[in-house]
Amino acid sequence: MRRFVIGSARNLIESSRQKYQFERFSSSYRFLSSSPAADSPSSSSSSTMAHLVSLSTINPKVIECEYAVRGEIVTLAQKLQEEIQTKPDAHPFEEILYCNIGNPQSLGQQPITFFREVLALCDHPAILDKSETQGLFSADSIERAWQILDQIPGRATGAYSHSQGIKGLRDTIAAGIEVRDGFPADPNDIFLTDGASPAVHMMMQLLIRSEKDGILCPIPQYPLYSASIALHGGTLVPYYLDEATGWGLEVSELKKQLETSRSKGITVRALVVINPGNPTGQVLAEENQKAIVEFCKQEGLVLLADEVYQENVYVPEKKFHSFKKVSRSMGYGEKDIALVSFQSVSKGYYGECGKRGGYMEVTGFGVDVREQIYKVASVNLCSNISGQILASLVMSPPKVGDESYESYSAERDGILSSLARRAKTLEDAFNKLEGVTCNKAEGAMYLFPRIDLPEKAIKAAEAAKKAPDAYYCQRLLAATGIVLVPGSGFGQVPGTWHFRCTILPQEEKIPAIVTRLTDFHKSFMDEFRG
Repeated sequence: MRRFVIGSARNLIESSRQKYQFERFSSSYRFLSSSPAADSPSSSSSSTMAHLVSLSTINPKVIECEYAVRGEIVTLAQKLQEEIQTKPDAHPFEEILYCNIGNPQSLGQQPITFFREVLALCDHPAILDKSETQGLFSADSIERAWQILDQIPGRATGAYSHSQGIKGLRDTIAAGIEVRDGFPADPNDIFLTDGASPAVHMMMQLLIRSEKDGILCPIPQYPLYSASIALHGGTLVPYYLDEATGWGLEVSELKKQLETSRSKGITVRALVVINPGNPTGQVLAEENQKAIVEFCKQEGLVLLADEVYQENVYVPEKKFHSFKKVSRSMGYGEKDIALVSFQSVSKGYYGECGKRGGYMEVTGFGVDVREQIYKVASVNLCSNISGQILASLVMSPPKVGDESYESYSAERDGILSSLARRAKTLEDAFNKLEGVTCNKAEGAMYLFPRIDLPEKAIKAAEAAKKAPDAYYCQRLLAATGIVLVPGSGFGQVPGTWHFRCTILPQEEKIPAIVTRLTDFHKSFMDEFRG
């Protein structure tokens, strides 16, 4: 009995402390966010400018779009980080653990040596002729740098390139796609971009004519899609992934949502499929993909295949198959289905987010439309050259017999096996929490657990004018320094609540994250129980 009373007292004290931290932090943030007119250099000038440019006068599509991955909770986390730097004892934790975004190198993942050696040599070709270079760089990285520089006009990585990307690099990428899929790829189908995101924007810009045009998107979805559809004035047509079957994608659900939208006068232009899934981490079976391809062909939809996590598959019973490979294996070619595949250097085992490299492979579009895509690409002149080089390296890494092959393989396999272990550890930890269920992490970089919150917590969230999962995530941040993204930012079945957590913190930090999260969750549930 004595132990029970002491334990209850400790829980009450801990709960009060966490609540105090949260409320102090929230009020502090609100105070800093509001600056009275008297503080400005010229209130009349500010008033005039506010009249010219205000929320009522800017593009309403900008206001409508949201991007939860870098939303309010991340802003709060950044403020906390500043406070810790200036006053280390300000909070009951020493660092902010960013589990909100797929940004591997910010959390300690090291870049692939071969890729960085080639980049360094391309950016400073003068050292290629120095004798010391032979001892500092591998022979195959030197050879690859020469090959790439010979493909760049003027051998200058600081110069503009062709708007689709350097032709020789597109040749390399096309060859890599052909090796991956076993079907031909045309370098003229490839548009190199600053990561996959600009490619997605480009396709939305191309396909959406008005709010009467719809794009079928998975729910939950990566907020890039909802944001891009909103910015370009279209309508997001949701289709729900089935959480009970491991976030399954059912064609019957696609048909249902397509028919519902058409009955409302919406012209559905395209279907977005994210494989492996973000934020849900599922990997589609090949038979499922064939059914999706057949659906798009029959309904005349463009298939937008987000395949940026194609290297991130963690379970032996699943394998990544590109939609290009699947459609070609079914006998469908350019005249049968319009397909756009997205790839990025930000994910996989490379994690080169800041280098902003990626591409889209565009197939099944007529020459006249392709000219329009090229025109839009030309408006941006070209994507950055380092990103272009990295995209070619990702699709053509060292091969058996190359000097760098063994070290490259060890780095790649080490990263991927560690990610698989981290995913399993976090999955198990979430499933041990009261009221939390988490599907298996088959791939990608995230877990998307469901949390059943007590009615008292839901009412507290309503009083705070927040979605319940956002309230939970903000309380978690204030108490532990762990940054998660509420499921409401990705979309979810109404009445359910989730959060997204990356598996990217370094492996030695995972136990501490699990401990912090477990202790907080118990305290939170006790606070709002009954």
